[in-house]
Amino acid sequence: MTEKIIEEAAKKHDLAGLADLVFVHGLNEEPYTTDKIIADCSDNQLKVIKNLIRNHKQDLEEFGVLHFENAKPLKGSKGGRPVKTYHLNEEQATLLITYLDNTPQVNQFKKALVHEFYRMKQELTQRQINRAIEKPQRKTLMDAVKSWPNAPRHIYINMTQLLLKRATGGMTAQQIKKERHVKTALDGLTIKEQARYEQLENIAIGLVSLNKTWDEVKGVLLLA
Repeated sequence: MTEKIIEEAAKKHDLAGLADLVFVHGLNEEPYTTDKIIADCSDNQLKVIKNLIRNHKQDLEEFGVLHFENAKPLKGSKGGRPVKTYHLNEEQATLLITYLDNTPQVNQFKKALVHEFYRMKQELTQRQINRAIEKPQRKTLMDAVKSWPNAPRHIYINMTQLLLKRATGGMTAQQIKKERHVKTALDGLTIKEQARYEQLENIAIGLVSLNKTWDEVKGVLLLA
């Protein structure tokens, strides 16, 4: 049902970039949805949703700080004022939706949003666990590199960048931080990417322990 809600909203509003209902920045922040997602998926104009948020701001703030981000307007759009996008946590989004008319579209979206908040919280918990498990392994890699006779300069940075690129399909640490709004690139990996990163990290530890050259290590990791 969630996929159907997203697909219909994307098709109706020409939202090629709409792929999720709920997002999270980092491992220690709560999941959120946006005013744009609520507008698109409930079949309401964005200005209507923004007005609801402003009119009920005090009520919404009873459930936490009402976060927002300002983004530069898209190229070709009229006006140069930044576009404010509200970030609503689960309680805020649930309350806001109660102010909308109970149309079939809104009711379906309510169910989809509840499902996605639950799924995202479960995923976030698993990502936190995986990250905690990986930290000792990263120390093992660093210890192995520290005593590696063939270690070239800047090996820590180069090794991490290579592992991240291979785990994410080409994203650098800087790209992960920027696109996924995290301070540490490893905190921005999905569960699937975490598993891939751990697998590659184990391979790297083994190769370094065998005193392979950096070119040999890199060659194996690129093929792994």
